[in-house]
Order: sequence, then structure tokens, then C-alpha cells
Amino acid sequence: MAIARLDYVAPWWTYWLHNFPHFSFLFQSVDNTFRPEEASYQQSLIILACAGAVGLGLSLLALAVYLVCLFCCRQSLDEETKRPDTCCVTWVAVITGLIICSAVGVGFYGNSETNDGVYQLTYSLYNANHTLDGINSLVAGARSNVEAGLKQHLERLDEIFATRTEYLQALRFLQQMVNNMVRELTALPDINKTKIDLAAIADQTAFIEYYRWLTYLLLLILDLVICLVMCLGIAKQSQCLLITILGFVILSLILSWTALGTGTATAVGTSDFCVSPNKFIVNQTKDFLTADIAHYYLFCSPNLQNPFQQSLTICQRSLTTMQIQIQGLLQFSVPIFPTAQRDLLGIQRLLNSTEFNVHQLTVLLDCRGIHKDYVDALMGVCYDGVEGLLYLSLFSLLAACALSAMLCVIFQLWTLMGSREKEYNDIDEEDPFNPQARRLSFNPRRSNTHSFCSYISSLGSQASLHPPPQSSSNSTLQPPEYMNQSMLFGGTPRYENVPLIGGGSPPPSYSPSMRTTYLSMTDAQIRHLRTDFQV
Repeated sequence: MAIARLDYVAPWWTYWLHNFPHFSFLFQSVDNTFRPEEASYQQSLIILACAGAVGLGLSLLALAVYLVCLFCCRQSLDEETKRPDTCCVTWVAVITGLIICSAVGVGFYGNSETNDGVYQLTYSLYNANHTLDGINSLVAGARSNVEAGLKQHLERLDEIFATRTEYLQALRFLQQMVNNMVRELTALPDINKTKIDLAAIADQTAFIEYYRWLTYLLLLILDLVICLVMCLGIAKQSQCLLITILGFVILSLILSWTALGTGTATAVGTSDFCVSPNKFIVNQTKDFLTADIAHYYLFCSPNLQNPFQQSLTICQRSLTTMQIQIQGLLQFSVPIFPTAQRDLLGIQRLLNSTEFNVHQLTVLLDCRGIHKDYVDALMGVCYDGVEGLLYLSLFSLLAACALSAMLCVIFQLWTLMGSREKEYNDIDEEDPFNPQARRLSFNPRRSNTHSFCSYISSLGSQASLHPPPQSSSNSTLQPPEYMNQSMLFGGTPRYENVPLIGGGSPPPSYSPSMRTTYLSMTDAQIRHLRTDFQV
């Protein structure tokens, strides 16, 4: 079996995690040796998992302080007329989104690495379980051939050779070889006596890993969706989208801190195992495996002797001796006792089958096959698995911090949107510079100010009684064209159409006819016009 011997060396990050402080619920220091069955060690891992709850509490506390400060600043901001600048909030939202996207990339890599490590672990467990099942089947088959098959044939031959002493002596020698083989086969490991089912462990591990991988995948997708919806909410300035984002961000924040706590505890516990895995396995198998057998398969050193080599050698020598004896009996006893040929050939077939099983046992019981599966499992867990957990913990930490900042951005945006709506609601509809006022229909009862058209009509009547002096051009006075624009924009009188009485010169927007009318007015008419406007 040409398999190179592999050596396992724990990576540096497992030693770093192994040196994390371990405390019980009473805050007493606990030994960091991997002992999952002890309550104190379980308490130390639970405390490490509670680090995520502490981080969540600090995030909520910081968010509460920010909300209080934001409320105080909003009151002072309402007293100012200057609109708050949204540039800073936008940049913070962009930076937060970039951090979340980077964290998601780290999370995808860590999730893939952890999945690869667990897959390598389960694959190695299945291979080792297949090897152990093969050993168990071969040992059971060899013992069945020797104990049941050979003894039945020997008992019938003992009756056939009852009259020949030399043949009976040969049968006694064969019976002795059978007893030796039964004794040596009994010394070989019986897998049925062990209480560890590697296939069941692999199935349970694969089941848990599938849901762990799926949970992290959904969390990563949720963070990406939050970033996209946040960009859409900022672009559309939609409060409905902000409320939706707020719910998802809080959910993702809780999940991120929970993932950080569980990931840290799992990484530390796995690292405690990876630092000294041999010691833990020896303690777990001491009830059904001796220390020399456990060390032979765990270390697989050339200096260590196969503990089953002596039993296998005795079985092979016994089988060879029995084959020689059966060949002699077939040659000399069959001519005298023809009925013995059937049993002798049956014994020969059983010996050939048992010898084949012993050769296969020699290969399977060699340490290199099981040790390779053992090292592959350690490599998968302690290298890819723990490394992936570290990346996932980094993702959880970055995502949690970024989501906390995103909550602050959401509340700030909500405040800015509320202040903007308040500015719109504070606009006076009677303001002549309000664009909405021009779109409203004119109601004569709402205003006591007469339009300039009424004054022009009165002026026209007065001009008929007191004709103004003729201008130098002796041109006929035309009806004022400017007055036709007084009912534009839905009938609302244009305030800018009122002439500047007494201003010395009209605005440049007046037409030549309006200028002629203005210059032709007498002082009495101007005083009458001012008095009427004041009313």
C-alpha cells in the first residue's frame, strides 16, 4: 500500500484562538484543554458566545445616545431658517454601503472555506468508517470460517479416520491450528464493541453544516438587498422605503451579532481541539482501545510496531501449515477413505478464503490508510474550517458596525425629510411670490384691492369730461393694451401690472401706450388713485 505518511501541524491561528481567556459563570479561570463533556468548559464557551450579545447591547446603547443627540439638534435646527446640508449624510451612507459590500465579499469567502473544511472532514470520516467496516467484516468472516466451517469438517473426518491413528494425529494437529487461529482472530479489533459510529457522526455533521451554510448565505443576500434598497430610498427620498429598510437593518444587526458570538465560540472550541487532538482521541477511545493501538494509528511512526502484526503472522503461518496437512491427507487418505475427499476439499476451500481475508486484513490494519484519513480530517477542520470561521467572524463584525451606522443614517434622513415637509407646509398661500398662489382661482371676495382696470375705466370717464392736453405728436390715445393682461394665470390680478404711482418713471416693462396714459394723468387723478389704493 503505497501511501506516504503525513504529519499534522496545527496552524498559528489555532494557537491564537486557543489562548483566548476561558472563564466560567463565576468568572473563574478554566483550563483551555478541549473537554466538551465538562460543565466548566461548556460555560467558558457560552461566555464567549455572549460576546455577541454584549456587542448588540453596546450598539443599541450607542444608537440611543445618537437619537437623543439628534433630537436635541433637531430642535435647534428648527429655529434656523437655513436648510441642513445632506451631503455629509449621503457620503456616510455611501461609505457604509461600501463597507457592507466588502464585508459580504469576506463572508462569501469564509462561508465557502468553512464548507470545504467540513466537507473534507465528512469525506474522511466516511472513508475511515468504510475501512473499519471492512476490518470488522473480514474479522467476522475469518472467525466464522474457522470456528464453524472447519470444526464441522474436522468432526466428520474424525469419524471417518477412527480406525487410522496416524490420520487422527493429523486431525489433532489441524484442530490445534484452528484453536490458535481462533485465539489470534479474537485479539483483532472488533468494531461492534465500539460505541462510536463514524458514519452517524458524519451524517449529523453534514446536516448541521448544510443549514449553517444556508443561514449565512441568506444573511449575506439580506445585507446586499439592504444596500440596494438603501440606495433606492436615498434616491427617491421615500419614507416608506426607509421604514422597510429600518426593519431589515435591525433584523440583520441582531443576526450579525448572534453570528459573531456563535462563530467566535465555535472557532475557539475547535482550536482547543486542534492544538492537541491526539490527547482527546486517546481519552475517548481508552474504553475499547489500548494506548499502543491508539498511538499507532494517530502517529503512524515507522518506529512504532503494528500491534496486530504478531496475530496476523500466527494466522498466516497456521493457514500455511494447515494447507500442507490437507494436501498430504488428500494424497494419502483419499485412496483408502474416498468419503473423506469431500470434507478435505471443503476444508481447503475454507482455508483459501480465510487466507484471502487475512491478507486483506493485513492491508487494512496498516496505519497508513486510517492515519491519512485522520490527517485529512484535521486539515479540513483546523485549516479550512477554522480559517473560514475567522473570516465569517470578521464579516459579522464589519456588518454589525456598518449596519449600526446605517441606522444612524436612516434616522438622519428621516429627520431631513420631515423638516423638508415642514418647510413646504409653512408656505403662506397668500404670499404673492408663492408659485401655488398663481395656480389658485381668483375669488373677488377675498381681496379688497381693486384692479388697475377699474381705475383705467374711471380715468377714461374723467378724461372725457376733462380732456388732457394734446401731446406734441397730436396722436390719438389708444386703449391701453397692458390692461388686457390683468386676468392672466387663472384670473388672478398680476400685482406687477400696477403702475408705480409717483415713482417718476414707469418700469421698463410698460408699453408706449401705457406710458402715454401715465404721463397724461393730472395731479388730482393721481391723488385720487393713491387714496383708493390705501383703502
